[in-house]
Amino acid sequence: MANFPTTLENLINELTKMPGIGRRSAQRIAFYILNVPRTEIQKLVSSIVKAKESICFCKVCNNLSDKETCSICQDQTRQRNSLCIVEGPSDVAVIENSSTFKGMYHVLLGSLAPLEGKGPEDLKINGLLQRIKNEQIKEIIIATDADTEGETTALYLTKLLQPTGVKITRIGLGIPMGSNIEYADSHTLSRAFEHRKEVKS
Repeated sequence: MANFPTTLENLINELTKMPGIGRRSAQRIAFYILNVPRTEIQKLVSSIVKAKESICFCKVCNNLSDKETCSICQDQTRQRNSLCIVEGPSDVAVIENSSTFKGMYHVLLGSLAPLEGKGPEDLKINGLLQRIKNEQIKEIIIATDADTEGETTALYLTKLLQPTGVKITRIGLGIPMGSNIEYADSHTLSRAFEHRKEVKS
């Protein structure tokens, strides 16, 4: 291991705590920080602090927002009778970038993981049930990940929501088993939405 000054080593260690950042990447970022003007770093720090202080969850769909209601929920041009259920806000961003889906979203803020002690009560399911009851929803698209937790969540939601009588579909062709939606490219997501299938328990 390189013999870095303590303050630099501390910075590298903090950067490695970020998802997908290994020690080598953390070192590159740390050296970038040291080499750019102080004003640029101050902008970065200010942006991080401002985002941390101002970003919240939309009171309707749980997507990220800097207001009580996110821009998607406020958009009156969206297809409000179609509701896509995803695990996290990053999934919303990926689907939106694909320009495939023009309906509404409901973000669960997680998935069922019994081995980790995460059950239905840890997800935003009550809000989902209220939306289905109060809004004119005609189709629910379950777009959870294709890994074990995502499939478990999809199966649970299917059984829970079928008594509502609303058509329930699951995104299909294009998303490999064991993969996460946030890493799928736009073309793959487009095919997954186009080839979604109705699900039954």
